[in-house]
Amino acid sequence: MKEKVAAHIHQALQTLRSAHAWPEDLVANIQVEHTRDKAHGDFASNIAMTLAKPLKSNPRAIAQLIVDALPETSDIVKVDIAGPGFINFFVDEASNYQVLHDIFAQGEQFGRHASRNKSMQVEFVSANPTGPLHVGHGRGAAYGASVANMLEAAGYDVCREYYVNDAGRQMDILGTSVWLRYLQACGETITFPSNGYQGDYIADYGRELLAEHGEILRHAATDVFAGVCTDAPEGDKEKHIDGLINRAKELLGDNYQITFNKGLDAILGDIRSDLAEFGIEYQQWFSERSLTHDPDQVSRAIAKLQDNGFIEERDGALWFMSTRFGDDKDRVVKRDNGQTTYFASDIAYHLNKFERGFDTVVNIWGADHHGYICRVKAALEAMGIDPEKLVVRLVQFVSLYRGDQQVQMSTRSGSFVTLRELREDVGNDAARFFYIMRKADQATDFDLELAKSETKDNPVYYIQYAHARVASILRKLAEQGETWTPAAGLANLAKLDNEAEKDLLVKLSRYPETLASAAEHFEPHSLAHYLRELAGDFHTYYNAHKMLGEDTAVRDARLALACAVQQVLRNGLSLLGVSAPEEM
Repeated sequence: MKEKVAAHIHQALQTLRSAHAWPEDLVANIQVEHTRDKAHGDFASNIAMTLAKPLKSNPRAIAQLIVDALPETSDIVKVDIAGPGFINFFVDEASNYQVLHDIFAQGEQFGRHASRNKSMQVEFVSANPTGPLHVGHGRGAAYGASVANMLEAAGYDVCREYYVNDAGRQMDILGTSVWLRYLQACGETITFPSNGYQGDYIADYGRELLAEHGEILRHAATDVFAGVCTDAPEGDKEKHIDGLINRAKELLGDNYQITFNKGLDAILGDIRSDLAEFGIEYQQWFSERSLTHDPDQVSRAIAKLQDNGFIEERDGALWFMSTRFGDDKDRVVKRDNGQTTYFASDIAYHLNKFERGFDTVVNIWGADHHGYICRVKAALEAMGIDPEKLVVRLVQFVSLYRGDQQVQMSTRSGSFVTLRELREDVGNDAARFFYIMRKADQATDFDLELAKSETKDNPVYYIQYAHARVASILRKLAEQGETWTPAAGLANLAKLDNEAEKDLLVKLSRYPETLASAAEHFEPHSLAHYLRELAGDFHTYYNAHKMLGEDTAVRDARLALACAVQQVLRNGLSLLGVSAPEEM
């Protein structure tokens, strides 16, 4: 109905353009909103006030012109002008029933938009494959998957991508950590570096490496530590681990890739499995190492910046002059030793994204990556790509509490709560919902006890219970030997005449616009809040009105309303990655 009102306003404006010689280039941003007070009608538009300045006229006078030019329709029974120029629309109550016809006709497609013929890439999680995913990664996973699902429902062609950071120093630290644990498994006495990866999973990989390859990778501990500076606290932990990395590469030669790939493949495989079990699938897993393969995309990106005049050589290093685009300082892309930087790889990766033809690229990053936004957009603009085509959404940290104790998380130290442990504790549904029920840019405390509770205070349980409640009603009807069909319900919608039923009809009609807005603003929490409100309205209605036992016509109409609520709950929950159980 909201779209119909907007269409009527558009038709009126077209009439007025001709009759009053309004400028052809006049931009009319038609906005129609639900009113908060029913005394002001069902819908309201501020179109007259937005046109007042370009038309150099009084908004109430413009409003009157629009009202007089509205086409006749049985859907709208009354139109008022209020305040400085708001146009209020009162719709025929019978038109509210149309939403039930739409829901039953469209089913799981209700609320979805037709194809927009535009592509969007959503890159999310992209955690370094140096350890299992922890509860912090879980929020980015739930948020990113929900955003991608909503965008798809909004009519976009969506590609979900995971950027595998399988190159660089962190991966060398991982590979060397695995090798040192392997040497321990071989019987060598190794003092493990303080800056190595400490988790038990590293020791597991070391033992597996011994079982798979025997002692071909073994070297004496004295040779491993020869020439390596002292570790902290007496020495420098960073130089110590870098020295061990260099020794690993020197002693192992080509076999270094065995230890490197052992850690990478094992952890990446675990991440893939963990996310799949969490209901998250990707269309693309993009390897950072592929950027330096033939052709070398990192060098090509730097050359593109250089050709455009935004690279400067300083003391043998190459600097991207990002301050020309609003960054707080210029950035090194190639060091004086010839090695390219992490940022250079980021530039090449984003160039690659847009060269694949995506209309919009959505990056979902942890809050600690805030400083990267300006420099990446600067690089895009310097390469001739519209930086507005890159959308970045930041996901704040999650604090997990066990009683009054907050659990500290550190991949390097090995002390963290994994996403898998959280899922096993509270279940996938609660984890997915609790992660997205607040704005992503707000820090959140994850309440384990609430997530597991079976009360109305647990929002996911409350919503799922509403869905299951409708299924229970239909089972009870069947047990009584009675039948019901949607056609019978739709034929008796006039029986839905009390305020609670009218409110539910209005609430159902708002689902498409709620979904569209949530997708447009990348805010799954607003869809979650809508589902909770819809479930709450239904529970209140159910507790106050008989669903069965009334005369057949009333029963059929109420069952149609209940089943429509169930369908919308199911549609919304599916986009958030949450199941809709028939029994609880």
